[in-house]
Amino acid sequence: MSPVPPASSVRESRWLTSAEPDALVECFLRHPPEYFEPFTCPSGMPGFWAPFDLLTTADEQTLALIGKLPGNGLLRRLLRWRTCFLGTTVSEYCPLPCAPAGELVRDMLRAWDRGSALLLVKDIPCDAPFLPAQANRLADELLEACRASGFFVLEGQALAWVPIDFADEDGYLAKLSSGRRRDIRRKLRSRWNLRIEILATGDPRLMPTALTDELYAQYLEVYTQSTIHFDRLSADFYRAVLKDPALDGWIFLYYRGDTLIGHNLCFIHNGMLVDKYIGCRYPQAREYNLYFVSWMENLDFARRKGLSHYIAGWTDPAVKSALGASFTPTRHAVYARNPLLRAILRKIAGRFEPDRQWFEKAASPTATRPDR
Repeated sequence: MSPVPPASSVRESRWLTSAEPDALVECFLRHPPEYFEPFTCPSGMPGFWAPFDLLTTADEQTLALIGKLPGNGLLRRLLRWRTCFLGTTVSEYCPLPCAPAGELVRDMLRAWDRGSALLLVKDIPCDAPFLPAQANRLADELLEACRASGFFVLEGQALAWVPIDFADEDGYLAKLSSGRRRDIRRKLRSRWNLRIEILATGDPRLMPTALTDELYAQYLEVYTQSTIHFDRLSADFYRAVLKDPALDGWIFLYYRGDTLIGHNLCFIHNGMLVDKYIGCRYPQAREYNLYFVSWMENLDFARRKGLSHYIAGWTDPAVKSALGASFTPTRHAVYARNPLLRAILRKIAGRFEPDRQWFEKAASPTATRPDR
């Protein structure tokens, strides 16, 4: 395995709420996902226009109801709207510059200029434990300013994170229940059949296109099997990120023999390891429990680097909870141009908060717990 160099120092950012290098957001603006039209507000807050399926985060009951309606295929197409987003899909949080919240809201509304039915400020942090107090205050003030301007607020996805406060893998697993420890250790047996390499972004091995093309193809395999299809990253974005040494990115490569069966792309920022993208070759990745192996490898890497946190991203709260993650919520501020639509969306907003529903269900006394 590749040696681990010293941890990077804390770097200044253009945005108070950054959990990743600024250059990653800048790469998003230069090489946006398919059908995205990026822009930057005068205040410096990034955003984009994109077609948006309003049912992207709808709960299972709503999707089932829509599926039973006559002509549901046409209805789904009619529910795909051009939307103005503030934020990006490569940042954990909406990148907020240091400016008064009211000024930011006015800036966003001018950028939107009623050019579509919806304006959505995505992924606003909520008391994030790894952001500075000033960033959390600005996020709260922004939400209040949005509400005062007629926005309504939705709970977004919960961001998973792990403090690096353990001495080794056994110390980490000791925090989990005995049932979960047994299950994870069983899954980790496949690690001994794998060869693991770690490359820094900009490594000479990433300069030829053959490896970067393979990594992008693996990213697409994961994207294709995902239940949510919104921001398909471009090949140009993936190549540019992999080849940029200034990003402080790290690619974990997982081989079975000479066959690359998966990879994980992470970044170091402000003393944290931020997990961004995973690519897999199926079915081998499932056969070798790559999700669980990569989780533990990332934690070990972060520990050896002397980092403070592992930021594990959104999605899969049940799996990440079983692996010992904590969660911090995000929020979206939504403005609908039509007053009637605003009233309807406010009334049914709870149907579009899947993570909140999952956490409420998991906290129920009757919830099934895998370790019991």
